[in-house]
Amino acid sequence: MTEETRTVFHEGLAEIRTSLGEMSALVVEGMARVSRALLEGDLEAADRIISGDDEIDLLALETEEACILILATQQPVAGDLRTLVTNLKMVGEIERSGDLVTNIAKAIFRIQGVDLDPVIRGLVDQMREQAMALFEFAMAAYLDVDGARAAMLGDLDDELDELHDRYIAAIFDSRGSHVLNTQQALQLAVIGRFYERIGDHAVNIGEWVEYLATGEFPEHQGAMRARRRREQGVPGAREAVAGRDPGDAAPGGRPEQSA
Repeated sequence: MTEETRTVFHEGLAEIRTSLGEMSALVVEGMARVSRALLEGDLEAADRIISGDDEIDLLALETEEACILILATQQPVAGDLRTLVTNLKMVGEIERSGDLVTNIAKAIFRIQGVDLDPVIRGLVDQMREQAMALFEFAMAAYLDVDGARAAMLGDLDDELDELHDRYIAAIFDSRGSHVLNTQQALQLAVIGRFYERIGDHAVNIGEWVEYLATGEFPEHQGAMRARRRREQGVPGAREAVAGRDPGDAAPGGRPEQSA
């Protein structure tokens, strides 16, 4: 790249980073608002949250288009290309998190009138707090390109998973004491899963930050384990499903040949 082209390239990346930050802020704000609407049974607030998801979708579309434009016109290589791949992946993770916030808002309509147990209410608030913290931590790691911080997200997500387990147990307790009927219990369980999935997306963002920092794909470790198993003659997924080892006869009756 010429110096002028590189300046344009970095300006484009700065705009993309700003858009990703705006998307993330909308998701975090949405988590706070939807949790409050859930606990207060505020259907009007839930409806506004559902409508507001269009803003995240628009930002996602504009950010993807900006990444593709840079790819098409600037011909980035090496680390620059890695940055664009990371940004494109992050658009999807943030957008899907926004969808989960919207799904919680939609679920509020299906449990209207339900008097939530104080334990369940407390756990909703704790899951919200942890999910928000995870997302903010992931985005801070991204902005600083801090792979070491990003690697900590898995442990933080374990705390959200533990809260989710306690939340599900509380729902069963309320169902057992006939405070909730089956349909209400199922809807509340799904809501808890939405919070947990937001945490998973934050972890995914962290994995892409590690890729940005190190060049190692998030799937790299699993792929290396699969390669070692293949080299050691351990059946892979396809052979295991078929119930045969790589050296067994193929369906046509002849042994499969190694490439």
